[in-house]
Amino acid sequence: MRFYEFESRKIVELAGIPVTEYGFCKTADEAKAAAERIGGPVVVKSQVLTGGRMKAGGVKFADSPEEAAALAEEILQLEINGHIPRGVLVDPKAQVKQEYYAGVVWDGTAKRPLMLFSDMGGIDIEEVAEKHPDHVGRGHVSNLLPISDYEAKKVIAATGVTGSQLNRATPVLARLARLFRDNDMTLAEINPLAELEDGSFVALDAHMEMEDEAKGRQKRLLEGELSIEPEDTREPYEPSEFERSVKAIDSADHRGVIQGKDHGFEGNLGLVIGAGGGSLTLTDAVRSQGGKPANYSEIGGNPSVAKACGLAKEVLGKEGVEKIAVMMSIVSNTRVDIVARGVIKACLELDKDPAETIAIFRIPGAWEEEGFKILDKYGVEYCDRSVSMWEAAGRAVAKIQGAEA
Repeated sequence: MRFYEFESRKIVELAGIPVTEYGFCKTADEAKAAAERIGGPVVVKSQVLTGGRMKAGGVKFADSPEEAAALAEEILQLEINGHIPRGVLVDPKAQVKQEYYAGVVWDGTAKRPLMLFSDMGGIDIEEVAEKHPDHVGRGHVSNLLPISDYEAKKVIAATGVTGSQLNRATPVLARLARLFRDNDMTLAEINPLAELEDGSFVALDAHMEMEDEAKGRQKRLLEGELSIEPEDTREPYEPSEFERSVKAIDSADHRGVIQGKDHGFEGNLGLVIGAGGGSLTLTDAVRSQGGKPANYSEIGGNPSVAKACGLAKEVLGKEGVEKIAVMMSIVSNTRVDIVARGVIKACLELDKDPAETIAIFRIPGAWEEEGFKILDKYGVEYCDRSVSMWEAAGRAVAKIQGAEA
């Protein structure tokens, strides 16, 4: 789950990290009032869940409250990468002496949070790490043990920062790491972390992302502190009718799980696939062999026949879909017969011949023999685990390309 900048600022503030006085505004009048309260020159920033705000004209400077109102009126109507702003953030134009970067990310290889710090803030940390690796400090922290200021100090000191700057930046990075862990974040960064002319450190911008699965555990933060509605999914784009329908089917039945995405997909081969990383592998296998996936999906955890049927019907109902490929990697708990019954039921309810509609069925796992008997009855081509995922995807691509010819 992604957060808007004004929400990330609030999260940072709640963690005890200093921020400048700011105002989140939904109208030009609110922006004027915020600028009057702040006093002096301000920055008016579009609140969208996408990058490229500065280049698109979504970040502008104002010298007076009246100018701030005029700019806010303009920015509130500015679409950036397909996003209409939720509002604008009015922030003082700070007198910055030095910009730093402070961040915490999830290291999937080490399976621990990783603290990052750089004395070259204001630009992408990836660019700094590539061109100036000696200006980036790194250090893992525990998933369970208390996070000490000393751990943060070592990371900062590795960049050559010393003296009062080191002492003032240390609690910021330590609190950011605690914030990251306590709130189930996958990313927490402050860029830039600014040292002002008076020597104080403040967060001028913040970016936060939270594990989707943690939303139920973090209700106090999400609904209490940030007033985020439970149905606010924060997708980086507007969900399609297909995605909304699949989500509704999944929510209506607690058994198993189904997911469907079609943003960026415009192919003719529908995918009913599962097994976590297996879904990504299978999608890539279809594309790499010349296929055109119509969607991405996940199915697993022993869903009901109705749920499997619902996903298959939604995939088959997509414009341009000619056939579907039903595939998984090694499955330990999803019954093959349930998925087989579901996809065949979907074909029959749509008056489609399962043998002609299902390009390939490759799901090894529980109740495999029963599933294969059902597929035999309807003449559906299937294969077991002796056929690789790559080969199964290739068979589906060949079949649909043969139909096109």
